[in-house]
Amino acid sequence: MNTTGKRMDDDPTRAAPDPARLCVHTMSVRSWSLEKCVDALAGAGVRGVSPWVEHVEAAGVDRAARLIADAGLRVPAYVRGGFFVHAGEQAWANAVDDARRLLDDAATIGAESLVIVPGAQPGVDLADARAMVVDALTSLTAHAAGCGVRLGLEPLHPMFAADRSCITTLTEARRICEAIDHRQLGVVVDVYHVWWDERLRTEIASLGSRGRLFGFHVSDWLTPTGDVAADRALLGAGCIPIRCIRTMMDDAGFDGMIEVEILSRRQWERDPAEVLAEIVTTWARHA
Repeated sequence: MNTTGKRMDDDPTRAAPDPARLCVHTMSVRSWSLEKCVDALAGAGVRGVSPWVEHVEAAGVDRAARLIADAGLRVPAYVRGGFFVHAGEQAWANAVDDARRLLDDAATIGAESLVIVPGAQPGVDLADARAMVVDALTSLTAHAAGCGVRLGLEPLHPMFAADRSCITTLTEARRICEAIDHRQLGVVVDVYHVWWDERLRTEIASLGSRGRLFGFHVSDWLTPTGDVAADRALLGAGCIPIRCIRTMMDDAGFDGMIEVEILSRRQWERDPAEVLAEIVTTWARHA
């Protein structure tokens, strides 16, 4: 039992991560253009960027690829595609076609994975919704292999089950990967969405043993939170034992980048340069 009053992340026996593993999502500093973002990241010694579709499309895909390459940044993920759950077949097909396009764009910018948010829709039965996701991912694996880009399925917190993700646990995501059984399909572990799960350690270990851990996103959970979608905290400001979970990932064989994804209206109102400086500091202390 922890009776010290300290966060578990403060345990000095848990080693800090290699600084080369730090990656920042462009949405963490949303108001910056992609050009400004990659220049600032490189200048701050950050080695990786996970660009969101909005920032890449604003710059143009080919120009985005040049900007990222010129900055010397690794791209663990392109964020995000998916949203496959729809009441009509044509809308589902359009979402799959859009994911194919995003896979092509991911390859152009040198991304290792395309993050997949499964989708959900009020009025669509969850079992039917999950079947749509399985069908979509199955249809995309060959294209992903041809692009050399992996599909990273990201389960979201159950609070998003109605309208954003019919996949809410690592267990569900793992079972989908096992059912499809393709080397291009794996799972993204986002601590904001899965930190509460009593099977967290077991599922991370299971996914790692199968080579299915494709990404690791970190932020913190404020208590109380003012907006479940966009009130995430900088690392160490909330209640998630981030370093403990990172240790689980390391023990499971994950050696990829640790991606900071701060979706926060209150942080977006601040100077992005100040936010980036705090990301770098808090990541070293708590990741």
